Amino acid sequence: MLQLRFAPQLHSFDACKDVAEYFRIGQDDVILSNRYIYEPFFGGLNLPARLVFQEDFGEGEPTDSMVDAILAALGGTGARRIFAIGGGSVIDIAKVLAVAPEGASVDDLYADMASLEARRELIILPTTCGTGSEVTNISILNRTRLGTKMGLVSESMYAAHAALVPELLSRLPYQVFAASSLDALVHAAESLLSPNATDFTRLLSREAIVLILNGYLKMRDEGLQARLPLLKDFLLASTLAGLAFGTAGCAAVHALSYPLGGTFHVPHGESNYALFTQVLKSYRSIRVEGSLAGLLELLSRILGCSPERALDELETLLAVILPLKPLREYGMTEQHVPEFARNVLATQQRLLKNNFTPLSEEEIAAIYRARL
Repeated sequence: MLQLRFAPQLHSFDACKDVAEYFRIGQDDVILSNRYIYEPFFGGLNLPARLVFQEDFGEGEPTDSMVDAILAALGGTGARRIFAIGGGSVIDIAKVLAVAPEGASVDDLYADMASLEARRELIILPTTCGTGSEVTNISILNRTRLGTKMGLVSESMYAAHAALVPELLSRLPYQVFAASSLDALVHAAESLLSPNATDFTRLLSREAIVLILNGYLKMRDEGLQARLPLLKDFLLASTLAGLAFGTAGCAAVHALSYPLGGTFHVPHGESNYALFTQVLKSYRSIRVEGSLAGLLELLSRILGCSPERALDELETLLAVILPLKPLREYGMTEQHVPEFARNVLATQQRLLKNNFTPLSEEEIAAIYRARL
């Protein structure tokens, strides 16, 4: 059994200028980023690379049409390397740019995932503390023609290098910090519960959970600004969780969040958070043993409560970090529940196979209803 899949070389730098010097960024490189990220950290370096800003092609999380437009704009550039400097959206797009052949569309890539090849070297600098995508081989795009988000997965989509630069998180808006760090917590918990978890991935998952929840406790006790000296810890936790789910996989939380995000354009971390503890409660109602019992015990030690109270105490703590909205505030109604439940079973089997315990269509619908 595979114990740990880790392809990129992982680097840590104190400052962005150190990244530019180490990789010798030049004219035959493409940098994909956002202006509000790139300009304050790299703008003064006057790098000769071609700059591509995601927002010039559309707002929000990546869609098939947005990525198709970027692919068309880069056609014929002959780029040797792609530098992704951004959050999950930028990283997901860059992974597609790294494998897409000339003239290909997003639909073409999904139709023939098995044949994807690395055509450009990919270097990733994450600017949030949530996705862990810098060390995984999956890109999540909103396939607007299908009405859901889906993963594009290939061994060829691993980055050659991932660089952790805590400086890049220093201007992260609080809402983005909260949603992205909650996303990392979901990654850590789902990979810990996965039947594909190994001794190695469990160590990574558990350490990520400890780092994130200890940081949240400090924020609860000392105020939200207490996160700022801990940004390096949150960035590390995100990467640890990414390494864990890169091998063990994510599961029902992500599967159920994709129709929500795809239909109502809820940011990925927030849509995961909306369903996170309810999925855990659903698992608990079916059986409490094995990895779920281990997760509840871990939570109880961190939160200072009994395992039976762990999920309630977790919800209380997370609400300090980001208030939990009912799904109806995003636009979901009872009429969406059976449609979403069917959609999840039809399109997300890649994720559902990693569930702690199988969930039926009725159980999935009950999770959505409980959060309405």
